[in-house]
Amino acid sequence: MTLAALVLAGSRPGSVDPVAAAEGVAHKALVVVGGKPLLTRVVEALREAGIVRIAVAANDPEVMALAAALGAELVPPQAGPSASVGTAFVHMGAPLLVTTADHALLRPEWVRDFVGDVPEGTDAAVLLASRSAVEQALPGSRRTWLRLADGDWSGCNLFLMSTPKAMAAIEAWRAVEADRKRPWKIAARFGLRPLWLYITGRLTSDGAISLLGRRVGINAHAIAARDGLAAVDVDKPSDLADVRRITAQDQG
Repeated sequence: MTLAALVLAGSRPGSVDPVAAAEGVAHKALVVVGGKPLLTRVVEALREAGIVRIAVAANDPEVMALAAALGAELVPPQAGPSASVGTAFVHMGAPLLVTTADHALLRPEWVRDFVGDVPEGTDAAVLLASRSAVEQALPGSRRTWLRLADGDWSGCNLFLMSTPKAMAAIEAWRAVEADRKRPWKIAARFGLRPLWLYITGRLTSDGAISLLGRRVGINAHAIAARDGLAAVDVDKPSDLADVRRITAQDQG
């Protein structure tokens, strides 16, 4: 299939990113790791994975200029990540791979493995890394874990919208963002069954994504990352220190 990719590199008006502030740059995507801005590293990894059409959702002038210099299309970011993905999905169509500009360690093989591991007939998929894989790759890493019946899991900032039906997943994501301060509305939207299975310890990673997908009428799956480093992004200065250390070791 001809796969396109979207890199999320927008910023909320008035917000101050701690990594960008610590590095003295206008946007986190401009932070340099291993001699290259984060956005450059991500776009190059996507190209090495064989993706020709790449778009960047950005509103910072320097980031937009860098994206253009890298040969990427520009997509205007919306009020939140889900709305930005929705706009790009309408513009670019399916299949669409989505990642973020702070996915500093992104490797071409992760992209190829993720896409290759998605079952046939899937409308939308998300890459997750198990706690054991992350801690093996980066001991001491502090992440947000989702505790499920098959272990603890962390997101990897890689999503695949395989078919046009994946728009339903984007709309559900947008609704969750809108209700993020009202968890009872999120629970009501998806029903009591997922919550009950989670409370009783019977909800697995793929089971959770599949069940939520069925609630919005699509076939969705969670894919386990083969490399725990796929869960490492740059949310805080300590993450940046880890990424720079790993990159230096790889270059060495």
